[in-house]
Amino acid sequence: MSLSNLQPAEGSVKKGKRIARGEGSGKGGTAARGHKGAKSRSGYSRKIGFEGGQMPLQRRVPKFGFTNINRKEYQGINLDKLQEFFEAGKINETVDLNALIDARLAHKNDLVKILGRGELKAKLNITAHKFTASAKAAIEAAGGSAVTL
Repeated sequence: MSLSNLQPAEGSVKKGKRIARGEGSGKGGTAARGHKGAKSRSGYSRKIGFEGGQMPLQRRVPKFGFTNINRKEYQGINLDKLQEFFEAGKINETVDLNALIDARLAHKNDLVKILGRGELKAKLNITAHKFTASAKAAIEAAGGSAVTL
């Protein structure tokens, strides 16, 4: 035995139907494609979501509202999370964007907003893009400072 005389086992490979090879083959004429219509034509491929001419779902469902292309998306960080990270030693008294990125509270291109949920006991000097009024008041009440970028 060598690579030149390898062949599949007897009966394991079936011969394909030879369609569109004349009337005498029994598969001539319409070549097993039926009569007329897009599916009988060469090059036919059904569009994604095509429902046989019925109005497709994505066109039946009503659209409403609009998306503001100028919207600024802020990454919110609550005071209780900052207190938790301070106690764990993941952040120190000075909290800026780099410290938040290192602590994995934000990504490098995020706009950061400090939110007022929870209680802040630590004296933190926080630098961020935005602060809620309650967060700013809580930071200053704890003896820290809130600096807006």
